[in-house]
Amino acid sequence: MNNASNCTVLIMAGGSGERFWPLSTKERPKQLLKLIDSNRSLIRMTVDRVSPLIPAERIFIATNAIQAPAVKEELPEIPLSNIILEPAFKDTAAAIGYSSIIINDIYPNSVMVVLASDHLIKDEQGFRSALSTAIEVAESDNAIITLGIKPTSPETGYGYLQVRAFEDDDNDVTELRIGSGIRIGEPAKVEAFREKPTHLLAYKYVSDGKHLWNSGMFIFKIPIMLDAFRRLLPDHYSILMKISSLGDEMRDIHNATLKELFNTFEKISIDFGIMEKFEKIFVIPVEFGWSDIGSYPALEDVFEPNKNATITNGTEAKEVNSARNIIISTTGKKISLLGVEDMVIVDTPNNIMICSKKEAQNIKKLL
Repeated sequence: MNNASNCTVLIMAGGSGERFWPLSTKERPKQLLKLIDSNRSLIRMTVDRVSPLIPAERIFIATNAIQAPAVKEELPEIPLSNIILEPAFKDTAAAIGYSSIIINDIYPNSVMVVLASDHLIKDEQGFRSALSTAIEVAESDNAIITLGIKPTSPETGYGYLQVRAFEDDDNDVTELRIGSGIRIGEPAKVEAFREKPTHLLAYKYVSDGKHLWNSGMFIFKIPIMLDAFRRLLPDHYSILMKISSLGDEMRDIHNATLKELFNTFEKISIDFGIMEKFEKIFVIPVEFGWSDIGSYPALEDVFEPNKNATITNGTEAKEVNSARNIIISTTGKKISLLGVEDMVIVDTPNNIMICSKKEAQNIKKLL
């Protein structure tokens, strides 16, 4: 895949993973946990997934000072200079803009692939094939590319991408039909970004065949992204240029000027700030077994349930008149349930967390 020779990868790894408390902590959040693979953390799986395409010296990790020691320990092959520490959490626009000026200084004019550190992708070869296509289009068309997941259900926890109808070989417009006419792997124009919908709206999106899940993966030439900041987020761009003028000091998180500048960033996501306004966004429809593992119930798509439709990890569970539970232990204690349904039970050395599945998205309220 020669088109990856001018590529760099930015793995976003600064999240706190609060929905996976008490397994997840500030020092070792979700992306550093071995949630799916008993031998590999989610961030380790992310690096392994992209390594056949892009070498370690071109892979960068955006994180923070609290998590940096664990990241370095987990990814010893990544050069220390490739671990980018954000002085403050100012959302993804600031994080991607800041990382872009740092990476552009090392690998000028490269195509940058932005990935999350905590996603699951089952078909890794399919992922690399789609990524290779995205890199090629970003290079040739000066566009921003994203990977859009073919939806399997009216999910309300994801954003959606409205896709322009495809044209067939006779230039007749054909709709993006779920299950039949969707052209996996072929770039299409993004008409609009849609925020997380109600269930009724999500059902409409899935039914009309014109929407894909927004995976949050982006591919672009760094100069194209920086120009987008200049036009669409001018205040961010002004701050980024001042940070860039600091030279080597722009990476010193103890530098008072850097901290002062970084704290002036408006807190806004890259989706709101850039993607929803950018004129030339393409999506590559994919179906490679993707999940963002956003909360404990997402593990039901990963692990095989027992006869009671319960999934267990790290423990032996006994259930009487109980079903559809999620039971996780890091202590190895046996867990016994009587008359308990649709619950999440997590046992760690310092905490036992019990909640209903429907409240799993709100676990951070306990913190």
